[in-house]
Amino acid sequence: MTYSMNLPVPVAVGNLESYIQAANRFPLLTEAEEIGLARKFRQDGDIEAARGLVLSHLRLVVSVARGYLGYGLPHADLIQEGNVGLMKAVKRYDPERGVRLVSFAIHWIKAEIHEYILRNWRLVKIATTKAQRKLFFNLRSLKQGLNTMSGDEVGAMAKQLGVKPEEVREMETRLTGRDVAMDGTIDDDGESFAPIAYLADPAEEPSEALANREMEHLQAEGLKQALAHLDARSRRIIERRWLAEEDTATLHELADEYGVSAERIRQIEAKAMQKMKGMLAHTV
Repeated sequence: MTYSMNLPVPVAVGNLESYIQAANRFPLLTEAEEIGLARKFRQDGDIEAARGLVLSHLRLVVSVARGYLGYGLPHADLIQEGNVGLMKAVKRYDPERGVRLVSFAIHWIKAEIHEYILRNWRLVKIATTKAQRKLFFNLRSLKQGLNTMSGDEVGAMAKQLGVKPEEVREMETRLTGRDVAMDGTIDDDGESFAPIAYLADPAEEPSEALANREMEHLQAEGLKQALAHLDARSRRIIERRWLAEEDTATLHELADEYGVSAERIRQIEAKAMQKMKGMLAHTV
């Protein structure tokens, strides 16, 4: 094997043009070279062989990523995600199947780029299922211009993609939606109607949440201490009446248990509650 990969590994950051030039300097592999490297990696775990397979296909990633520039995402980021897919392909590639790596890798490269686009092209997910993702990319590719499609166009598109017309219409609505800034803009009166104004939950503000958790802790500890200062009968009555998660007891049930009147149980309960109230006030 005379094939060599001594050139440094390029990184798709900084000057993108320099990266692309560096990626294109790596020579293409012959079929025999590719099979040899792939066997070394699969059978011997040779990392240098895997490196050779990856570097020789960097230009493929650049080419595939260029086809997704219409989504408004940085070309460098698309390339980086595609490179992740390429490395996954190399890891799974079996040279004994008689398929060249370039054919096998395209699926993995596109899959990673698709995932990146879906994560970043909209704050709200455009497609959430595998079928919707397929429709998203097919519709994006086939739809001409930004004008809303007519009923006939929707029907033709649905037939071409093998889906229902309403699915095409729904996906078109998502595609033509516009991002809304969370902070919004301030009008002439100094007021803002941005989503952040009504999406924010004051209760989840960090200091408020911390204070609430501290209060809950103090209350739990205070209740535990207050119960500990009751006599056994009073404590059981309070626990059965107010603290049982299910099957709480009635005054009459407890009266039968202790052989006293329901009024007597009520008096014991009231006295115990008063005592606990005083202790909790000091604790919290």
